Amino acid sequence: MNEIENKLKQEISNAVKQAWDIDMMASDVVIEIPKDKSHGDYATNLAMRLTKQLKQNPRMIAETLIQNLDLAKAGIQEATIAGPGFINFIMETESLGSVINTVLKSQEHYGDSNDGNGLKVDLEYVSVNPTGDIHVAHGRGAAIGDAVSRLMKKAGYEVTREYYVNDGGNQIHNLGLSLYARYQQLFGKEVEMPEDGYYAHDIVDIANDLKNEFGDQFLNCTSDEAIEFFKKEGCKRELEKIKRDLNLFRVEFDVWFSERSLYEQHKVEEILQVLKDKDMVYEKEDALWLKTSLYGDDKDRVLVKTDGTYTYVTPDIAYHNNKFERGYDMLVDILGADHHGYINRMKAAMQTLGYNKDALNIDIIQMVRLIKDGEEVKMSKRTGNAIALRELIEEIGVDATRYNFVSRAADTHLDFDLGLAVAQTNDNPVYYAQYAHARMCSILRNAPEIQLQEQYSLLSHEKETALLKQINEFPAVVADAARNRAPHKVCNYIQKIAQAFHSFYAGCKVLDDSNLPLQQERLALVKATQITLKNALEVIGVTAPEKM
Repeated sequence: MNEIENKLKQEISNAVKQAWDIDMMASDVVIEIPKDKSHGDYATNLAMRLTKQLKQNPRMIAETLIQNLDLAKAGIQEATIAGPGFINFIMETESLGSVINTVLKSQEHYGDSNDGNGLKVDLEYVSVNPTGDIHVAHGRGAAIGDAVSRLMKKAGYEVTREYYVNDGGNQIHNLGLSLYARYQQLFGKEVEMPEDGYYAHDIVDIANDLKNEFGDQFLNCTSDEAIEFFKKEGCKRELEKIKRDLNLFRVEFDVWFSERSLYEQHKVEEILQVLKDKDMVYEKEDALWLKTSLYGDDKDRVLVKTDGTYTYVTPDIAYHNNKFERGYDMLVDILGADHHGYINRMKAAMQTLGYNKDALNIDIIQMVRLIKDGEEVKMSKRTGNAIALRELIEEIGVDATRYNFVSRAADTHLDFDLGLAVAQTNDNPVYYAQYAHARMCSILRNAPEIQLQEQYSLLSHEKETALLKQINEFPAVVADAARNRAPHKVCNYIQKIAQAFHSFYAGCKVLDDSNLPLQQERLALVKATQITLKNALEVIGVTAPEKM
């Protein structure tokens, strides 16, 4: 991962062993980049952490630690004590500069790691009911889910991207009824829409397409036959639209899992029998209940209602059981804000089947407010309904949409400023980052060929050092963001490295024929930064333009 920091941690742990014969894992040593550059390149609070164990003053511990530290091996130029016992490190220029060759050799693989250790993960996201367009709220889940999948793959997880197609429930029956009603209305019949029908304009469009393709043949068959046809055809066509819009949004899936298949393969009945055999269900008030309260749920949950139909929880249990049976070590569901109560009941349900509750992870995506000219935008100009993802993309582009969706933690509400998203100013984080990349590409287009150096001993300017440290942080950022399924951390990183580059460019002349050795090292630094920034943008699904 982060070679410079790992080497520093290892030498600090060696010093602890030498000074006090204490075995300390290098991974247990905490180091950070000080906010105040005058405090050095890195700092650790280890001396204060050891105070209780060693029963000594932390500054005395820090002095002993420095005396036993192999500065040369750690790549340290100077180690000093600050405050109550912080140890600040100024690194050798050659030590910081070594990351350049690592990046230039790794190219698009820079930032890769084995942090996930090949863990098999099923990552489910979007899973919008195929009854209408993907809207803005779904789009945030799509952007975050896709970015998480990219991050986890880069960090060494084995990830399957999955979409659960809700094609077996009551909503699909209502879709069929709605289409059938619209179809009949197109032939002049006075037919009312169902009570829970779908009124969006796309239902009329699909009904019109079916009228043109099949004529009036469904006016002359039984209503059951007609409804079954419109259910299947409506679901298929709505799903095609969803796939089209997701493809436009650069979001792809490995598995499209049909809810209907659970019923057709009798998986729901099978899971009920398993739960009965485990004595995890009971009958009360003519309904069948699951004992989820045994495992932390606030109450038991109904599986089969008094009329013999299933609650929505029942097929969901069968579905998650199916995922575990497919051999995944971890399940991740990325769901909308209205699913918050779903977490405990589904974790409890998995425990009734004997699974570890921690193997199921449910991340909640909070709502999005679109803001334009200081006012909230709620309705589509085109249809008068909620704004579709495709409409948003058409207005501001895929890059701006994706970046803004993942720029904040998933569990926080997002105010999405449409005006800022298209502004070509430094206040627009997407423009700021992409412009930095384009500027790097422009420098490199006009530069001589870059030669790898054994050492980068001339990069001693504070702006160069700051940029090197940011490049060096990238693998750790990827691993941390993947581990916590937090792509917003990559956005934070992108802004930091873009800012460090813009600052470097303003303070250091790159193309300088009067000092060719320094020019070569600075060009290598620019190239390493360009690769790193491009890789960072790639893991959140945003392009890195070479010209702007």
